[in-house]
Amino acid sequence: MLLTLAWGSVFFPGLFALCTWALRRARPEWTDYDCVMISTRVVSSAQAVLATGSGIAIIHSCKNVVSDRGLGESWGTSSLAASSRQN
Repeated sequence: MLLTLAWGSVFFPGLFALCTWALRRARPEWTDYDCVMISTRVVSSAQAVLATGSGIAIIHSCKNVVSDRGLGESWGTSSLAASSRQN
């Protein structure tokens, strides 16, 4: 989980910086605001596509999305883990 967080912390700001840099070089007549706005939309679109892909992967891997928890995890063990996290 931490590795995913680390990759996301590098990928999305990197994508934003790359898009901003590329737009400033490709379209020097555009203002900084225009370049930043387009870069923000590109990053938001990438996040949306990846989130949708994750959701589709989860739906296809579960028989019942509501009741399926995880490998080897039952309602009792997940309730116990949740209650121990709250304390």
